[in-house]
Amino acid sequence: MSDARPVLSGRDIHFTYGRGADTLHVLKGASIDLFPGGLTAVMGPSGSGKSTLLHVLGLLARPSSGAVLIDGRDPWKTSEAKRSRMRNQNLGFVFQFHHLLEEFTVHENVAMPCMISGKSRSQSMDIAGGLLREVGIESRGNHFPSEISGGERQRAALARALAMEPAVVLADEPTGNLDDEATGVVENLMLDLARSRNQAFLIATHSRELAQRCGRLLILDRGVLREG
Repeated sequence: MSDARPVLSGRDIHFTYGRGADTLHVLKGASIDLFPGGLTAVMGPSGSGKSTLLHVLGLLARPSSGAVLIDGRDPWKTSEAKRSRMRNQNLGFVFQFHHLLEEFTVHENVAMPCMISGKSRSQSMDIAGGLLREVGIESRGNHFPSEISGGERQRAALARALAMEPAVVLADEPTGNLDDEATGVVENLMLDLARSRNQAFLIATHSRELAQRCGRLLILDRGVLREG
């Protein structure tokens, strides 16, 4: 892996809220490299900045200083349209809550990133159908999110994150809202998919068991990111 080029890097990232005496320094010089097929877990106390780190790396928030590089390019040095396209094409997101759109079927939800990118509906639905098979919920495709279980919704969210074949999947407490059985299914899927698809996964988690199953552990504490 040391000979591979990082698909996503963070360089001396700082992130602050507020101004003056009210300034909250959430990230203090965080640096990270993510490589194809690599599984990296980030642990830390609640409020330590794990979600902020993923939001910055995922181009959902601009760092106060430092740089995020996707395949060696800085998205914040380009237009908003190009940055949005880079996010859509290179990054997949899985959050603690599935964020599926209730007015669309599961199949349509998974196809949504492809349709947003300009692919035809039929092509997008074909891609989504394959992903639903891959995560084991093909039979749930025509259901709405309210009609399936929490574990199935999270598997659908994982499939949606993979729809554009992103180089990196950012997962923020992806099993934090699930029971033990569903947690095991989703964790196994993420680990298997990262390896079989050669994608980088960065997983923010409170689960020591999940973190130990990843190839690398980072600790974020009071804004400082270090090897675990």
